[in-house]
Amino acid sequence: MNTPTPCPHPTSRITAASLLLSLLLAGCASTDNASPSAPVLYPNAAYKSMGEMAAKQHLSQCVAQAQASGLSPGNDRHGVAAGAKMGAAVAGVTGAVTGLVLGRGHVNDALKYGAQSAVIGAAAGATRGAMTPQQANPVFRQFVQRCASERGLEVIGWQ
Repeated sequence: MNTPTPCPHPTSRITAASLLLSLLLAGCASTDNASPSAPVLYPNAAYKSMGEMAAKQHLSQCVAQAQASGLSPGNDRHGVAAGAKMGAAVAGVTGAVTGLVLGRGHVNDALKYGAQSAVIGAAAGATRGAMTPQQANPVFRQFVQRCASERGLEVIGWQ
């Protein structure tokens, strides 16, 4: 006699689907955005005497020095991983507290709701992180500007 296998609990399907979605989003989203902007040089006397090509080459060397020093053009505060961590933490705690309240104090319900909410929060946070433009790193910019000024160039802004 064939005994029917029990259907998995619907919440386990939701958890599995949420986990799969978060993995797909994290895999597809790019955390290595290009520099949010590039330095703009003022055509001062040093710029004019060396020419545009040489000035851009000096500026490229300054950018390379900054990166070699371990600086990156953008802050990763709003990256995919940071968003996923924040979303998982906030939603996980909220889900656990909700599980305690709705589960009338049962720890198993709190853990179940907390884990499910953390997975959903991670997916939502990763999505937000992937869609948020990367912020410029002010230390990177200062490094490039100082390096350029030591070579006689003036950075008047970034765009």
